[in-house]
Amino acid sequence: MASDLKRLLPKRFRREGPVIPVVRLHGMIAAGSSPMAQRISLATTATMIEKAFDDKRAPAVAFSVNSPGGSPAQSRLIFKRIRDLTEEKNKRVLVFTEDVAASGGYMIAVAGDEIIADPSSVIGSIGVISAGFGFVDAIGKLGIERRVHTAGQNKSILDPFQPEKEEDVERLKALQLDIHKVFIDLVKARRGDKLADNPDLFTGAFWTGEKARELGLVDHIGDMRSFLKARFGDKTELRLVQPQRNLFGRRQAAGVISGLAGIDAETLSASAANGLAGAFEERALWARYGL
Repeated sequence: MASDLKRLLPKRFRREGPVIPVVRLHGMIAAGSSPMAQRISLATTATMIEKAFDDKRAPAVAFSVNSPGGSPAQSRLIFKRIRDLTEEKNKRVLVFTEDVAASGGYMIAVAGDEIIADPSSVIGSIGVISAGFGFVDAIGKLGIERRVHTAGQNKSILDPFQPEKEEDVERLKALQLDIHKVFIDLVKARRGDKLADNPDLFTGAFWTGEKARELGLVDHIGDMRSFLKARFGDKTELRLVQPQRNLFGRRQAAGVISGLAGIDAETLSASAANGLAGAFEERALWARYGL
């Protein structure tokens, strides 16, 4: 009787096989938003992640990760949210990598119970980097006088308009080592005995998918659709979980641009400059991996 009623339903309402929610995480990992660069943060992904885990009938949740990294804190927060929901909802998580899952992108990927990489994916870069520019001589040539007043002797460390100080660099390196240790401990806790005994594993080096599998950084080589159909059956359907939309039907990320209407020219210019800087920063991150 139930099968007869099912045939009467329009095809789009029939469920002939399991439906796997898919969350796509693409872009640089950073807090806040930018009108010129796609960003991943807990704020921009939490709703999608939670929605994916809400489907009680789904046997697993799939994540597609394509990120060159970015903020260590945001990376770990997303990782933690995925693992918390995995335990709370008793769901298996499968992570599929696209062009790159490196640095913070790989930190998110290890939230998966299994990681499936494309043979051409770039995987790894388990390290911490800080990059910037120095403008000490430039402002002098332009006739610009730098004026900085602080309460606290360390308040202006690593100011790009002042000469770099050795003690400031050492303080930054100490912070990086602390963050690097958190990253290493997280990978070891998640990958355990799967990891190969390789001295380059935590040096910031990165590899293609097949070599990453040999090193234990990923579990399988494949693509999402083929892998999920092989695992759960030919009738398995993939359901992309879309970003939340606002009252006008637009994705929330687009609200950054529309929200600029009515803002004074100075603020608009500053926003555009920040967006441009963010776009250059993201371009530099992708370029590190030849993309």
